[in-house]
Amino acid sequence: MVLSNTRLFELLSAAMPVRALRSISCVMAKGLDQRGAAVAALAVVMALTASAAQASSADELSGKLTLLRGPLDRSAFNRPLMLNASDTANGLQGDVYAIVDHPLAALSSTLSTPDAWCQAMLLHVSNRRCTVSTEAAGSTLALSVVRKYDQPVDSAFRLVFDFRLIDATPQHLQVQLGASAGPLGTSNYRIAFEAIPADAAHSFLHFSYSYDENALTSVAMQAYLATFGRSKVGFSVLGRTADGQPEYIRGMHGLVERNAMRYFLAVDAYLGAPRDANSRRNAWYAATEQYPRQLHEIDRQTYLELKAADDHR
Repeated sequence: MVLSNTRLFELLSAAMPVRALRSISCVMAKGLDQRGAAVAALAVVMALTASAAQASSADELSGKLTLLRGPLDRSAFNRPLMLNASDTANGLQGDVYAIVDHPLAALSSTLSTPDAWCQAMLLHVSNRRCTVSTEAAGSTLALSVVRKYDQPVDSAFRLVFDFRLIDATPQHLQVQLGASAGPLGTSNYRIAFEAIPADAAHSFLHFSYSYDENALTSVAMQAYLATFGRSKVGFSVLGRTADGQPEYIRGMHGLVERNAMRYFLAVDAYLGAPRDANSRRNAWYAATEQYPRQLHEIDRQTYLELKAADDHR
C-alpha cells in the first residue's frame, strides 16, 4: 500500500512531539518522498530521544542536589561530599556526590576529552601508564594498573576503557568510561561522571566507579582482605568502639569506598591544575593525606619521584 505524505504525517503525529512534527513537515514540504521522509522522521526522533534522556539525567541530578544539600553541608569530610559503596546485581559500586569549587564551564572545558581523563587517572598511586587511541569508532584509554605502588610497571594489568562524552552543555556535563574486562575475573568496569551548576561558581557532581565480579574474584579478594588488606578500612562509620572511636566499614565495601575516593580526588586535583602535572600531583597527595586512616600508602617524596619516573618511561 502506498501512503500519501499527508497520511504518513498523520501516522507519525500519533507518537511524536510538536517539535519533531514541525521538522518533518518542513522536510515533506521540500518534496521528499515517503521513504526519505520516514528516514528524516527517524533521525529527528532519535535526536529528540537523546536530548530528552540527557535532560532527564540533568533533572535527576538537580533533584539529588536539592535532596542532599543538608547532608552535604553537614558532611564529616570537612567539605561538601558524600560517599558510599553498594552491591550491584553482579558486583560492587562506589558513589561520590560533591560540590566542588569550579563552575560547570570549567569542568566542561577541562574534562571533555579522553586525554584529560588519562592525566587525571594517572594521579592515582597505582596507575602507572595511560595512552589514548582514537579511531572512527571513538576513543579508548589503555590504563596500566599495578596491584601495589612499588611493583614494576611491567607487572601491571591493563584496563582498556571506551570513552564517551554524552553531554556537554552550559547546564550539564556527562562522561562515561567502560572497560569490558579486568584482572582476576573482574569485568564491566564503569566510571561515570556527571555534573550540573550548583551556583555560578560551584558545580554539583556525581562520580561512580563500579565493576562486576565472579567466583574467582571473590576468592582472590577474600585472600587479600584476610592478609594484606586486613587493617584497611573505608569511610562509612558503622558504629563506635567501647572507647568511642569510629568503627569504619571493612571488606569489599571498604575497598570500593577507598578506590572511589582516590579517583574522585584525582579528578578534583586535575581540575585545579590541568596544565601543571607537578601541582596536581601535590594537590592529589595532600587531599589523600586528609584521610590517612583510609588512604595513606606512601610518603610524598616517593610518590612524586615515582610519577616523575613514569613520565620518562
